[in-house]
Formats: sequence, structure tokens, C-alpha cells
Amino acid sequence: MIHKQLIQAGCLGLSLLAAQVLAAVPADQLARLDGDLTPVGAERAGNADGSIPAWTGGIGQDAGQRDADGFLSDPFAADQPLFVITAANVEQYRDKLTPGQLALFQRYPATYRIPVYPTRRSVALPQSYLDATRANAAATRLAEGGNGLLDYRSGGLPFAIPQNGLEVIWNHIGRYRSLSFQRQVVQASPQANGAYTPSVIRQQLAYPAGLSDYAPQEMANVLYYYREEFLSPARLAGGVLLVHETINQVKEPRMAWQYNTGQRRVRRAPQIAYDSPGAEGMRTMDDLDLFNGSPDRFDWQLLGKKEIYIPYNSYKLGSPKLKYADIIQPGHINPEHTRYELHRVWHVSATLKPGQRHVYSRRDLYIDEDSWQAAQADAYDGRGQLWRVSEGHASFFYDQQSPQYNAETHYDVLSGRYAVNALYNEEKQAYRFDQTFNRKQFTPSALRASGIR
Repeated sequence: MIHKQLIQAGCLGLSLLAAQVLAAVPADQLARLDGDLTPVGAERAGNADGSIPAWTGGIGQDAGQRDADGFLSDPFAADQPLFVITAANVEQYRDKLTPGQLALFQRYPATYRIPVYPTRRSVALPQSYLDATRANAAATRLAEGGNGLLDYRSGGLPFAIPQNGLEVIWNHIGRYRSLSFQRQVVQASPQANGAYTPSVIRQQLAYPAGLSDYAPQEMANVLYYYREEFLSPARLAGGVLLVHETINQVKEPRMAWQYNTGQRRVRRAPQIAYDSPGAEGMRTMDDLDLFNGSPDRFDWQLLGKKEIYIPYNSYKLGSPKLKYADIIQPGHINPEHTRYELHRVWHVSATLKPGQRHVYSRRDLYIDEDSWQAAQADAYDGRGQLWRVSEGHASFFYDQQSPQYNAETHYDVLSGRYAVNALYNEEKQAYRFDQTFNRKQFTPSALRASGIR
């Protein structure tokens, strides 16, 4: 059993498995999705000491309530921390923390802490997604060089039983987030003293199958459509970005366009990728979502699976009872409102290919086995020094069966600054899953109209 071998081997001894295997999963392995693995390839069983429970189907769509302003109730509100990791006791938990988390304790010994709660395996995905995932497990292959997917069925996980690092990364890219949604969120890049100006952004994401005019043949190479519009502050308001993310990026790379209110023109935006700066220079474009875009500039090595403390079931952090000022503080977000749990993650390490350009020489991602959503990411500069530490504070939108981020943080452990995005505590109806989108809304010609409203 590959999963049990990975647990036993930790992060060592699996470099041979990380070779770029281009074949689909053998038929005799598919039965595991009905046995020791969940329908998306996580281990059904708990861990040896019971601190990670067995997956029993996740929580139901009726696990809580959505209020009039669109906020979900916390199904685990009664949980209390098992313990809190601080700089004083961090060595006791070192083996279940990432280098980035350890660096944050070193940088902020007086204020940074990790409250650890009981582990709740809450994720349960729609049957239609699970059906497509099963089909992909039998058929989907990596394109040449691993920079795309072949024989991929849209609306499903590409590789339920991954064989190498690239397949794990494509699972994060192709994970379930609902077929379409709109959200209104806040991004901020605080100064060292904690002062910040919030940017309010409306974002829309739609997979082809989520469009009212879905045309499979015409959209055969589109993974999803993404559009964002800045609503404030005034200096950014009206700026719009459009992205067509592709499935086979060897055949057709990402396409992006921007509408600039000053120029009142729509332009192609090839810079919306890789290491172009975002969030006032506090992250790269491909840092968003902890990783997005083409993986072609890095060699991706699967180092196995491990048990670490990651942000999870972060309903408290998304509470409407909190103001942004309650969360955003100097150095890092306020740990009083965070929740971490012990989970199994896939550990993938990426090193910059010879001859390729990127501000990161290496990046390590830790991806949750149940949702395939990245939870932690460490990025190293050209000297090999740890530079940025990213965390995805996730919760499960149970009524929509959709994992999402309540906050995404990118810490610069060298400068002491950070960026946070995806906050929505003060936004009403921040997430909308009832919107109907069509192809025309995700065309370059639609950008200028949306930017001048």
C-alpha cells in the first residue's frame, strides 16, 4: 500500500516514486477508492494513536445554519484547544511543524502561537465530483513535461492515487471549489506597525460545466475562468483582471487580460503569472492560492506524507463578530482567532529548473489529503534562505460541500511584513454560490464594461 509506505517512510526514501510517471493508475489500484482510501484518495483510517480520526464521510450539508448575511455557523464551536504551541514549548512539537512555522516562532517569539484543537475530518464532496474523479483516476495522464493534463474529465480530481509530485500539485490546482461562485473579500499588506489600507475585491470563478452556456468542445482546454475587480481603495477601484486557466498548458498557456481605469483600455497581461509581484510586493502571482498556474519552471519531487498541525475548520476566523482590525495586527494575524488541527498532508518540494527564472529557488507545499487544498507553503530565495511562509486558513462550506479559504497569509520572515487576503468578516453575502454565469462574462470585451460601472 503506497499510502502506508509513505507514512512509515516519512519524508525520506520516496525520491524514486517522484519520477515523472505519465501513465494512469493501474486498474488493480482503483478498487482502493472503495477500500482503504476515500473517493479522493485520502486514507480512510485514523492514525496509530487516534489523534487523527478515521474519515467517516465528512459532515452533512445540514451541519449548521447560514444566516441572513450569508455567514455559516461553526459546527465545532464547542471545541476547546487541546494545547497551545508557543515559543516556550515549540521544541516539544517540532516534528509536527514545518520549517516555516518554526521560523515564525523564531521571528515573533512573544506573540506567535498555534492553538491546536481536536481533528475533525469535515470534508465531504459532491457525488458528481467523485464520479468524475473515479473516471479520471483510470484515464488522466500528465501531458509532456507534466505541464498539463491529458484525457481529463472536467469537474473531477485529476489523480486520486498520485504517483509523483506533479500529480499532487495538479490535484491542488484541480481540487473542488464548487462549479462556480462569487466572493467579495478583503486584502491587506500591513506595515510593520500594523497600519493597513484594506482593498475590497470582487472575485468570480467558474468551471466550464458551471456556465449556463457550457459547450464542451469549445471549452475542451479550459480548466476554469477567473475574474476579479477592485472595488476600493479609490486608486485601485475599477481595475479588472480576467484569466482563462488552461488544462494542457503545453498546448495553450494561461491567457490573461487587464482593464486599467486610467488608460481605459483592455490589454493582454502575460505578467499575471509566475513571480510577478502581487499584494504590494508581499507575494508572487503564483503564491496566490498558495500555488497556482503552470508548474513548468520547477522540478516537483514527492517527499511523501506526514502529520503536521495545519489551519483547519477556521470558522472562528471567518466570524462576522470579528472586525478586520481584530485580525490584522503587526507581524502576523491575531492567533487568538485561529484554529489548527493535526492532519496528514502530502509534502511536495519544488526546485527551480536549470535555466529557468523565478525569485524562488525552492518551494515546499503541504497539501491536505481530504480536500487537496494547500495548507502550508515555504519559499526560499536565490541564496537558499527561507524567505516567505504562507498559510491557508480553511473551512468547509458544508451547505455547498465546498472547501474554501477564510484567510490566506503570506509572511516575509526576513522583513517582518506580510499580506493577508480572502478575509470577509465585514462583507455581507461575501460568498455567493447562487450566481449564474455565462461565457460572455469571461471575455476581454466584458472587462471594460465591468470596470466603469
